[in-house]
Amino acid sequence: MQTSKKRQITDTWDEAECKSIIEQLWTLRQSMQTCEAGLGALLQDVDSSYKASARNLTHYLALRQSDRRDLQEWLSRVGLSSLGRAESHVMANLDKVLGILHRLTGQSWVPHSKDEPVGIKTSLKLLERHTAELLGAAPAHRIVRIMVTLPSEAARDFGLVRRLVVSGMDIARINCAHDGPNEWKAMAAHVRRAARTMGRPVRILMDLGGPKLRTGPIASDAAVLKLKPVRDDFGRVLSPTHVGIRLAGSMMPVTGATHHVGVEAQWLAQLKVGDQLDLTDARGADRTLRIVHQDEAGFLAECVQTAYLVPQTQLRRRHAGVEQVVTALADLPCKEGLLHLERGGSLRLTGAAVVALPRKGRAKAPRPMPTVVCTLPEVFAQVCVGERIWFDDGRIGGVIRRVEPTWLEVQITHARDSGEKLAGDKGINLPDSQLDLPALTEKDIEDLAAVAQHADMVGLSFVQQASDVRALRERLHELGKPDLGIVLKIETRRAFENLPELLFAAMACKAAGIMIARGDLAVECGYERLAEVQEEILWAAEASHMPVIWATQVLETLAKTGLPSRAEITDAAMGERAECVMLNKGPHITEAMRTLDDILRRMQTHQTKKRSLLRALRAWSVPGEAAS
Repeated sequence: MQTSKKRQITDTWDEAECKSIIEQLWTLRQSMQTCEAGLGALLQDVDSSYKASARNLTHYLALRQSDRRDLQEWLSRVGLSSLGRAESHVMANLDKVLGILHRLTGQSWVPHSKDEPVGIKTSLKLLERHTAELLGAAPAHRIVRIMVTLPSEAARDFGLVRRLVVSGMDIARINCAHDGPNEWKAMAAHVRRAARTMGRPVRILMDLGGPKLRTGPIASDAAVLKLKPVRDDFGRVLSPTHVGIRLAGSMMPVTGATHHVGVEAQWLAQLKVGDQLDLTDARGADRTLRIVHQDEAGFLAECVQTAYLVPQTQLRRRHAGVEQVVTALADLPCKEGLLHLERGGSLRLTGAAVVALPRKGRAKAPRPMPTVVCTLPEVFAQVCVGERIWFDDGRIGGVIRRVEPTWLEVQITHARDSGEKLAGDKGINLPDSQLDLPALTEKDIEDLAAVAQHADMVGLSFVQQASDVRALRERLHELGKPDLGIVLKIETRRAFENLPELLFAAMACKAAGIMIARGDLAVECGYERLAEVQEEILWAAEASHMPVIWATQVLETLAKTGLPSRAEITDAAMGERAECVMLNKGPHITEAMRTLDDILRRMQTHQTKKRSLLRALRAWSVPGEAAS
């Protein structure tokens, strides 16, 4: 029944109207069967454990092809199921309503259970089974699993991993966009060891980097090290600055040093404790360093005056009766380069190597256009003038104004009044562009060898179409891991639009799930649409009886600062509708995990998926009852 032809609803029972509704429901049922038959080729490739789920998904797609709100309103008015929570057992729910309406109108009813792939009980069992296959068994006290992204330190700090497991981590996520095979191996070994120590299972997801568009490195104007002693209010030195002097290229820290510089090996070999080193700093000021300590990493020098060291600075060893020997400095810290972008200004994206910041010239000289590298310049041939582009998780926005084979010109349209700073290694999103990029990059294919050895499941980043899933499955088969679990990360607009075909492709696996990667998804689809989009993904996944991972920025402020915002507490509670919630790394991650555990344990008694649970409300009583 279309909204434009909305019927007048009264409280009077109208049998003719009821029979009209029955006809609509039969028509809807027939459309479900037609949809299932039309998608027969897709259903043939589905794994046997997902056959019933795939059929149910076809019925759900048919249900949502038209506006059913008038129909829902009528069914609710007469006290029947409105089909609003039928995702997991669509045809069975429809048949229940039809059976009741037939009896209300005095018509005979023969059950049609042979046409129904699942019922309400079997659908719950299927979801439980599919979730356990991918994510492992749920903890005893909580239905929803907790996944935590491991920081790089997890490769060398077993204690850190053990604390995560003790705090309730059910799944460890290793991001293959960072670190390397040796570090991933160490992380996985620490997770397995900690799980054995605690006597409970912890699974490992290794997340492939995928064809992520990012800004390339931006060189700073100069490498400079500022040495500044601590002084009191009268300018007297309370504590000198301590700088470590070590072999150029060395990473070993000198004991007591807060800063380090590298020097030539031959010059370093002549130093000894008590030596004084003269220098002229970047401002032309003469300064002296004094060697106060030596260890296996190098020498510790102290400075009691402020000094600015640059690569051109030379250290001169002062020694009585001996000609001064000098050394150049190396390994000076280089601040991260930043581009200052203003609304209305322009930015050039190139496929070149490292881009230097524009230097200040004469007042009348034209200022060069800020320029940054794009890590995947092949997209230049796939974008058009007028399409939007976003940087750094949507913090900076623009429109493509010019397209050339080796560069793009972007006009900045979204930035604060004071402008924005754009750094290297920040994400780039092109929500309007139809990008044709393989989900598996050459690096991903190399990384899969490590994934096959150490992981329980693999995350497919920036998946867009069913062929991406098939390509991953073929690679896993070649590696002898055809049954490795697969997680499809839904993080682009195209992936969302192609979600049904992606779900059917995933159901060819024995263990599969989807991750709602809300960071990129919000930028791609628009922040104003994120709530709607994530709801629709949850519905489709429930119709497929496929586990969902609720990801990106969950309790992020708490994990990073130790203080949560009210909004993110509510957001975390929404994660109860998924089968797993992912937390990102941060200095307060264990506190975030304890908070999330508490939220999920509370919410699971109030809600399951879209359905509210009528648990007794302990906070309230009927007014007057307590007194009586």
